Amino acid sequence: MFFAAAAPAEKRTGIWYNGPMKKVISFDLDGTLVDARYGDMVWNHGIPDEYAKAYGMPFEEARMYVRTRYESVGDGDILWYEIRHWLKRFSLDVEPDTLLERYKSYISLMPDAAEVLRSLRDRYTLVIASNAARIFVEKELAHTGIAGLFSHIVSATTDYGMIKKEEGFFRRLCSETGVASGEMVHVGDHPVFDHDVPSGLGIESYHINGQRAAGERRTITGLKDLLEVL
Repeated sequence: MFFAAAAPAEKRTGIWYNGPMKKVISFDLDGTLVDARYGDMVWNHGIPDEYAKAYGMPFEEARMYVRTRYESVGDGDILWYEIRHWLKRFSLDVEPDTLLERYKSYISLMPDAAEVLRSLRDRYTLVIASNAARIFVEKELAHTGIAGLFSHIVSATTDYGMIKKEEGFFRRLCSETGVASGEMVHVGDHPVFDHDVPSGLGIESYHINGQRAAGERRTITGLKDLLEVL
């Protein structure tokens, strides 16, 4: 078991458990269900490679320049996730679909993802809630073949025009899936977007951290831990 045995007042390892029965489990996608290598190859190899060729510079120099431009925006800004914005900003003559297709061999499920999803779907409604643009989401789901396991597939940036740092995103997600916040579980690898924000609304949230962590966050080491804690 990931969590310690139950303590008085149903408190386990510093986390309180109470509330209604859970009906919906919402999953982040990149770094949670699908290996983050794919996105990394598109953003940190594909675009810098195109920049290096377009401007006649070494790849590593181009990569550092492109990364600096990304960081000047940050992942709290919706433009961070908009590949068309970056291709236009860098004046690169390549289509987003071309880049995404070029690196599709890097798309792979995280360990135990398929097994865990198939186990949970008999008891819960499963949802994808990703910050990634829909063009990425659809490519990854098509390649892994798991789209049919989910009742809702949401790109926060494309479909809602927002980022998961906003409580409004999770309120809308609850509304569209027909549950109260206390009836939803959310799982993801971003400590703020996938844990702190939804937890603040009463959503039972789990941060995939790769290792056990002390503190107020509910942390799990991998997807298989969900079968233990839910």
